[in-house]
Amino acid sequence: MAAAKQRVEQQPAWVLHTYPWRETSLIVEIFAREHGRVALVAKGARRPHSQLRGVLLAFQPLWMDWSGGGEVKTLVRAEWQGGQPLLIGRALICGYYLNELLVRLTAREDAHPRLFDAYAEAVRALGRGEPESPILRRFELALLQELGYEAGLAHEGDSGEAVRPEGRYLYIIERGPLRLETLEEEGVALDPIALGEQPLLSGQTLLDMAAGDFSRAETLAQSKQLLRMLINHTLGGQPLQSRRVLKELQEL
Repeated sequence: MAAAKQRVEQQPAWVLHTYPWRETSLIVEIFAREHGRVALVAKGARRPHSQLRGVLLAFQPLWMDWSGGGEVKTLVRAEWQGGQPLLIGRALICGYYLNELLVRLTAREDAHPRLFDAYAEAVRALGRGEPESPILRRFELALLQELGYEAGLAHEGDSGEAVRPEGRYLYIIERGPLRLETLEEEGVALDPIALGEQPLLSGQTLLDMAAGDFSRAETLAQSKQLLRMLINHTLGGQPLQSRRVLKELQEL
């Protein structure tokens, strides 16, 4: 049975990725507030005088219209909303990291309005020149929560008791944050080899993350380790191209 045709108008959206299609067109992956990640064909967008050439840019807020009922819809109109500076330098690479996470971890046509808002705020913060690490950590956490991965940061994994600010914790993916004393009582070996990638966290870090507060240097450092572990787990260990580029830039 043929898919029913659909017409969507005036949808706020961001371009995540484009690639050539046939001689003059583009396939455009977008992230729309009420429709999630959608693939569109932009017919004639590569022609020299196409009105779409200067509009279908990453990290710029757009209004978009499209139609069609298949896996790839047809772009009807794209209009720049304005008000967003172009990302440059490290901020641009960080933006590509956000886009790669969305392309790799979200399903097509699965709406995530809260994640859309978190992405929009992250891009705007990058455009304002704000420190990049807190921006990335907030988005990573929002992404994991929106995808149904409840991090359970404010409560201990097994007991459900409130995390103690002065406590020391390990985050076990299947169980959540566990106090070192609890693990020692269970006879879990706590040498570095046994811990593997599981970062040691202060209770205050977990509470800060639950509140979205990344102002403490310790919280920022420890949350980076924890969120990287959780995202790697969600990706099934597959590497991210943008993360490799960021690492190479840091080594220059």
